[in-house]
Amino acid sequence: MYGEPSEPGLACGKCHTSLTKCSQGLPATDLAPGLDTVDSRHWSSKTARLDPAQEAAMAFPHLQQPSFLLASLKADSISKPFAQRCQDLVKVIEDFPAKELHAIFPWLVESIFGSLDGVLAGWNLRCLQGRVSPVEYSIAMEFLDPGGPMMKLVYKLQAEDYKFDFPVSYLPDPVKASIQERVLPDSPLYHNKVQLPAAGGLGLHLALNPFEYYMFFFALSLITQKPPPGALHIRTSDCAYFILVDRYLAWFLPTEGSVLPPLSSSPGGPSPSPAPRTPAVPFASYGLHHTSLLKRHISHQTSVNADPTSHEIWRSETLLQVFVEMWLHHYSLEMYQKMQSPHAKESFMPTEEHVLVVRLLLKHLHAFANSLRPEQASPSAHSHAASPLEEFKRAAVPRFVQQKLYLFLQHCFGHWPLDASFRAVLEMWLSYLQPWRYAPEKQAPSSDCQARSVSERWAPFVQENLLVYTKLFLGFLSRALRTDLVSPKNALMVFRVAKVFAQPNLAEMIQRGEQLFLEPELVIPHRQHRLFTVPTFTGSFLSSWPPAITDASFKVKSHVYSLEGQDCKYTPMFGPEIRALVLRLAQLITQAKQTAKSLSDQYGESTAARPFLSWLGFYPADTNGSYPGNDLDEMGQDSVRKTDEYLEKALEYLCQVFRLSEAQLAQLTLALGTTQDENGKKQLPDCIVGEDGLILTPLGRYQIINGLRRFDIEYQGDSELQPIRSYEIASLVRVLFRLSSAINRRFAGQMAALCSRADFLGSFCRYHLLEPGLSDRRLLSPVGRGHAASLARGPRLSLRFLGSYRTLLALLLAFFVASLFCIGPLLCALLLVLGYVLYAVAMTLLTEQGKLHQL
Repeated sequence: MYGEPSEPGLACGKCHTSLTKCSQGLPATDLAPGLDTVDSRHWSSKTARLDPAQEAAMAFPHLQQPSFLLASLKADSISKPFAQRCQDLVKVIEDFPAKELHAIFPWLVESIFGSLDGVLAGWNLRCLQGRVSPVEYSIAMEFLDPGGPMMKLVYKLQAEDYKFDFPVSYLPDPVKASIQERVLPDSPLYHNKVQLPAAGGLGLHLALNPFEYYMFFFALSLITQKPPPGALHIRTSDCAYFILVDRYLAWFLPTEGSVLPPLSSSPGGPSPSPAPRTPAVPFASYGLHHTSLLKRHISHQTSVNADPTSHEIWRSETLLQVFVEMWLHHYSLEMYQKMQSPHAKESFMPTEEHVLVVRLLLKHLHAFANSLRPEQASPSAHSHAASPLEEFKRAAVPRFVQQKLYLFLQHCFGHWPLDASFRAVLEMWLSYLQPWRYAPEKQAPSSDCQARSVSERWAPFVQENLLVYTKLFLGFLSRALRTDLVSPKNALMVFRVAKVFAQPNLAEMIQRGEQLFLEPELVIPHRQHRLFTVPTFTGSFLSSWPPAITDASFKVKSHVYSLEGQDCKYTPMFGPEIRALVLRLAQLITQAKQTAKSLSDQYGESTAARPFLSWLGFYPADTNGSYPGNDLDEMGQDSVRKTDEYLEKALEYLCQVFRLSEAQLAQLTLALGTTQDENGKKQLPDCIVGEDGLILTPLGRYQIINGLRRFDIEYQGDSELQPIRSYEIASLVRVLFRLSSAINRRFAGQMAALCSRADFLGSFCRYHLLEPGLSDRRLLSPVGRGHAASLARGPRLSLRFLGSYRTLLALLLAFFVASLFCIGPLLCALLLVLGYVLYAVAMTLLTEQGKLHQL
């Protein structure tokens, strides 16, 4: 109960005892109303009926301690468990008036989402999962649900027009820099909100309404809060934050019906009007030139009596603008152009989790924009009266998302590490490229080719997003040419891109869009003038809509110039430059297929060549470790098969998109030297013979870096000193090594004499006591030759094979089978020794015969 103070100075005015001990001295007007009825067993609270004294307390809040409620909540946040704190918060939101709740709102938002500087973690929603912490997860999700208690608090404060200060210093860099230079950003989200610092103030800040303040913190927590070290293996889609984003998008950007009205502040009472006092700015404000802060402030002042229908979706507008600004607006066009320099410093770099959340936003925006009925989506619908929500659906992607997403993707394509984590960025890009995947209509059943065909109704989208298709495809090509395509993860990414662009009719639509951009434009004065001018509109956010531009060529040119600038140099996707890069990628795909096949053959042969006795431990284990060191090691033959399938289909799709012939591929394959040697194995990397041995050429370095060719690396050290393997008993291996070393030191002379004999006994001893010839190994490095010569070792006994789990298991199995036939342990041991002696005699004879044939 919030009658307990958190500060020593809060005491009863009559008996001078603490508030928890005083039952009579404190007037009723000083008690927190309604808090003695908190029911800790239920999530939903019951509204207590206030007595006259409590109603008087609410009528005269100045008689209460101004920070009493906040201090009590802060104390409870330390002492009470999470579930109890949330139940108390529900009661507080229900019972206290907005004037009291106004004081706790900033602290409550920060305690949930963490501080903007990342020091306080808050509820750590990005790591909270239902399967790990089901109780805390359920409570947090219910409290923060769009229809939950927290949003009820937001609307309760919204009805009273409270404002909360948000520091400009925590906004994305382009926004922060613009405001600090006294230039208002283009987004209407910041209009009429920038407050200059007062005397003694800490800096510029925004005056936000409660809904904006809540959403700013919610969106920025994805960036400011750093996950703990143990959160690397957490699946993002299972976390509370990711699911909350999905719920907010479904609630405020509905694909069916309209936006739900805000919740009522009290049961049975009227719903408060949460619309901001200053209506939002019309869509037409986008694209205006930067002006001074004062001029922009005045030019965007709108009448309070503006179109009231815009209030219907102001929460939807705000949510989308906040998400786009906080998640995507980290790069401006000027910053992007500077980042093309190789000497540019690294700017903001998103995380994989950040990219996955943005992809969720894009997928929902496509479903939201495509939920218009056909008659609403047609160009003629603009001339008819349309609801604000319908107008907003048309404008959501082109007006708010397109430019910022393009710069965001450009930066990711250019600066993301060359590893498998790029898959998240790739899927985000491909999701945006395919809005038809999220359209509600179903295609008529037909053949497979027709079912996958891209309808002509998407041609305007392709043309208005031409750079996202062509420029970013060029960026992907430059990445693919620098990656190891033998890796199944990299092969999968190439396959995904090729499959998307090979959809029937998509390449044709892209080509038509390029033709519209490249066609010569007649010099028409008014057309040149309107390229970067936007008609002036007044009224609410959606009171007017710019007339549809029917000139398709102008629309494509306007799109390209707005994203790349008037002096951009466009490289056609189907021009000779990109076609040459595609041919080069086709070469690498062909080489990677051959490499994967040779690795698969090598692995199969090495496995089949091991005799059965190697499993029992009597055959020398493979000490070379020559199997390639990429992720084929971990995934095995299935991985090789998948890699081959991905590359085969990717090559087929690229040939379809760019109309490559089989003759071209064969010619390129021969030109790059991918022929195999007479034994069917891959050649060594391209080298020249120098004084000290083989020297790699630039082509050889390229082949090694891309996994196209490789040297056969063999272990050429002392086999007794190899690291202990997973199939060996570490302590037993060490004991056996000490024992064999002692025997070798004690009987070194005798073993050398036996091995030097020319009779059968000498051959028998050499087979067991000499390591299979270092002289027989291929030493490709001249440094290795000298090192091997200095490490010539004499005969010695090796007992390491007895430390293998396989050897011990085989011995136990032999003794068990012998016991079934009533053979004792001693007799069984003698039989095993006799059997091995016969095997060793046979191997000795075969070895000697082989040497005679070689002579």
